[in-house]
Amino acid sequence: MPAIEVGRICVKIAGREAGRKCVIVDLIDDKFVLVTGPKSLTGVKRRRVNIKHIEPLDKRIEIERGVSDEQVLEAIKNAGLEEFMKEVVKPEIPVPVKLAAYL
Repeated sequence: MPAIEVGRICVKIAGREAGRKCVIVDLIDDKFVLVTGPKSLTGVKRRRVNIKHIEPLDKRIEIERGVSDEQVLEAIKNAGLEEFMKEVVKPEIPVPVKLAAYL
């Protein structure tokens, strides 16, 4: 199972959209992918994202490379994952070693 592939559902772990779920729409190169929420469903805008800033989940939807937000939304509805996509996940923040000594 390739982790970074078109149609893979991920959680953003960095930035203002951290904790929100998105779908990989296109592979740009070995470091960047194009993701979308779509914004009307999850609040994630269509944008280029570093693969270090997303965490792939075990779920996947069947879409073609580079499809529109409307087609992604339709594929999510067909897979029955609408409520799953709306859930916001609290990302884990790693505690620095020096700070962990005080906790």
